[in-house]
Amino acid sequence: MTRALYSLCGADERHFFSPHCWKAVMALAHKGLDFEEIPTTYARIRAIGGGVSSIVPVLDDNSRLISDSFEIALYLEEAYPERPPLFKGEGGKALSRMVEGYSQMVIHPAIMRIALLDIHAILDEGDKAYFRESREARLGKPLEVFAADSEAEKATFGARLEPLRHMLKFQPFIGGQTPLFADYIVFGALQWLRVSAGLAMLAADDPVMAWFERCLDLHQSRGRTVTAA
Repeated sequence: MTRALYSLCGADERHFFSPHCWKAVMALAHKGLDFEEIPTTYARIRAIGGGVSSIVPVLDDNSRLISDSFEIALYLEEAYPERPPLFKGEGGKALSRMVEGYSQMVIHPAIMRIALLDIHAILDEGDKAYFRESREARLGKPLEVFAADSEAEKATFGARLEPLRHMLKFQPFIGGQTPLFADYIVFGALQWLRVSAGLAMLAADDPVMAWFERCLDLHQSRGRTVTAA
């Protein structure tokens, strides 16, 4: 069986930064599935599977194409039920949707303010033009203006993680004693920040950092080296 994951990369094809692609990488590793990761710039996405998706990640599992990290996780859970679960039933799926909302509505906007210019800087020249045009249209202002208060955002970023910090008083992972896909959702966001701009705004003794390090250590021998920067 051939299995490939198309993941977003920068000018350096070893520099994977997308939070959504990190979620898929961790989900595949969690299931213990071997895969080839294919570096994909923004400009190459439309060529995947004859234009099957406008976004990555895209998983090609023996010619079956699935896009979107959550859909990939759902597919893996159904296709490989004998392997470690990503959700542990309907409750885990519902939990993951809530965590997805928290991550994308609270954490992601803060990371964009902190790391927007860093992300732009790591792209190849063709992607830089697309990234600037598409993000400025979405944000309604130049990248530099949007990112002008990045230092203020760094100062308050830790407070946005307080729900996670509270949960960690009671259990080591969002999934309980062991991780589930819900963990990989938030991990993906923080790994996106880490490989783009760093995590210096979080103290070394922060419980969130301890949880993050546990996630980094989970799947060292599977797929992408998850500590890669």
